[in-house]
Order: sequence, then structure tokens, then C-alpha cells
Amino acid sequence: MPLALLALAIGAFGIGTTEFVVMGLLPEVAAEFGVSIPTAGLLVTGYALGVVIGAPLMTVLGTKVSRKRMLMLLMGLFIAGNLLSAVAPAFAVMLIGRVVASLAHGAFFGIGSVVAAELVAPHKKAGAIAMMFTGLTVANVIGVPLGTLIGQDVGWRVTFGIVAALGVVGLIGIARLVPEMPRSEGVHLRHELAAFKNAQVLLAMAMTVLGFGGVFAAITYIAPMMTHVAGFADGSVTWLLVLFGLGMVGGNLLGGEFADRALMPMLYVSLGALAVVLALFTLTAHNKIAAAVTIALIGALGFATVPPLQKRVLDQAHGAPTLASAVNIGAFNLGNALSAWLGGMVIASGLGYTAPNWVGAALAAAALALAVLSAALERRDSARGAATPSVTPAGQRTAVPH
Repeated sequence: MPLALLALAIGAFGIGTTEFVVMGLLPEVAAEFGVSIPTAGLLVTGYALGVVIGAPLMTVLGTKVSRKRMLMLLMGLFIAGNLLSAVAPAFAVMLIGRVVASLAHGAFFGIGSVVAAELVAPHKKAGAIAMMFTGLTVANVIGVPLGTLIGQDVGWRVTFGIVAALGVVGLIGIARLVPEMPRSEGVHLRHELAAFKNAQVLLAMAMTVLGFGGVFAAITYIAPMMTHVAGFADGSVTWLLVLFGLGMVGGNLLGGEFADRALMPMLYVSLGALAVVLALFTLTAHNKIAAAVTIALIGALGFATVPPLQKRVLDQAHGAPTLASAVNIGAFNLGNALSAWLGGMVIASGLGYTAPNWVGAALAAAALALAVLSAALERRDSARGAATPSVTPAGQRTAVPH
């Protein structure tokens, strides 16, 4: 794997850290600005919405810029947003800083996925994408717990200052290690938009929303589930999330490895197993050891879907993959928001803290059904293409394989 992937992974590490670390620092932020915890939670919601909006917006704005330069500009935006959060004199200013930083998120991973895939041989593309996303998964193991600890002991402003510094390191790495990759000749915005007419691209994005949504239906409510149902102490939640992060790292790497060998079978296995594990979590959540193992499995199976889904979008949007790739990153965050809302609804209805696990299992099962449908449609189209008649020089009609 080329060193340029390390630069992309460092950028991904910084982005992953800033996305999730604020969740552990909400009490400190709320106390300093004199707002309620739910109001401080807008820092999470605002970031997620910024990713959904920023992914296509920033990618469209970057269609006339080389991919390397666009990645550098996105890291600059990320640095500026985190610095603004670090020095914010009021809550509204910090919220603006969070949104500014989030605008870089989707486009960075979307464009970065395209660049990572182009840096390696065709049979290593999913592995290269997984290598970049390793930065995001490792952030949940190291960056988020460490950032939370620093924020609680030294101050949350220091945490965001450190995250901005990580962005500087990523920016320097991209400038020095990522080769120049000019826009492909003849590829314009209308070509990028045309990819969304492909039913397979839309199916892959729907799988992203539902599959990863299944993960966050459970993980969003992991704290009350583990403290009220499993009986863990409040302080144990951080280490349970580290287990989740370790599962993410392993699943991401395995997903990249096996997606390069058999992409659709990898999706069948990971989505099917994820649905089963999420359903079982309603039972294992009542036992500390079983719950801890299940949390790690959810992280592994959930992120095992990321490289194959991202590569699926790249493959189906061939010729103009950049916008589709970035929008698919927004789809992950859309899935997070949708599943968190559905999980909250079932808890509010009185079904208990384990009820979101059933929601997650249903979402993952729906993603599996879409994967089966996508493969069936692909086989049908291939069969039709193989049977397309053509006229030979002798005037005979034959089938031309495609």
C-alpha cells in the first residue's frame, strides 16, 4: 500500500475524532456556555446534518479542481472549523465551527475513496479504501477516549485545538505524499449527476443507510442500555465504546480484504450476521460479558460493510464516481440520524432500552434484502446483455456477450 494512504488515514483519524469526541464532552461544554444538555446536543445534530449537506455541496464545488488540491482545501476547512470551536466565545459560535468542520467530512471521505482506489491495482481497491477508513475506526479506539479524557481533565477547548493540529498533520501529509490527480478529461458535473440514474448506485446507497443505520440504532443508546440493563457502572461506558471501536478496526480491515475477493458475498455475510447479532443483543444485553462481546461484534460486522459498499458505489458509478462516493458518505450519517430517531421512538413508547436492537436488526435485514435484490437485477441485466442479437458479416444473427 502506498504511503499516500497514510496521509489520507491521518486526515480520517482527525475527522473521526472530532465527530464523536464531542459526545463525551457535552456536560463540560454545556456548563461553560450555560446551556442545557439537550441544547448542547445540537453540536452532534448540527455536525451530522452538515455532513449530509456538505458531501454533495463541497464535491460539486470541487469539480473544477484536482482531487489532491480539493483534499487539501477540505482539510483546511476542517482545521478552521475546529479552531473556531476551540476559541468560541459563545455557544452559537461553537455550533458554527462544528458545522464548518462537518462540511469537509463527506467530501473528504468521498474524494479520498476515489483517490485511494486509483493509487492501487484494480484487485486491491477495496483494501485501499479500507486502509483510509482505518483512520476513522482507530479514532474511536484512541482519539475519542483520549480526547474525552483530555477535555475532562484539562479543558474541552484543548481537545479541539489538538484535533485542529491533527488536521495540520493530515494537510501536510496530503501535500507531500498524495500524487497530483487532475480531473478526468470530459468529466463534468452533469456526468457526476448522471450516476444517480443508475438503479444500482441508488440501491447501494440505500444499503448504506439501512445497514449502518442498524448499527447506530443500538450504539446510540448504549449508555442507558449498559447501565440500566447490563448493570455496568457509568464509567464503564467509555471502555465499552473502546471495544466497539476495536471491533470497527478489525471489521473494516476484513471487509476490505474480502470485498476485493468476493464483494457481494461479503455483503451477504456481514449484513446477515449483523441482523442476527443485533437481534440477539436484546438477550445478551442482560449479561455483562455477553454484552461486551456483542458490542465488539456489532462494531466489526457494521464496519465490515463499509469498504464493500463504498467500492460498490465506485464500481457502479464508473466514469464519474466522485459525487456518488461523497453522497454515499452522507448516506452513512443519514442512516445514523434515522436509526437514532427510530430507536428513541421505541424507547419513548415504553418498550425498554433494548428495543432499539430490534430496530437495528430490522434495518440490517432490510439492507440484506436490498443486496440480494441488487445482485438479482445485475444478473438479469447481464443475461439480457449476453442475449443481445447482432448481425455477422455473413448476415447471421448471433448473441453478443457483454
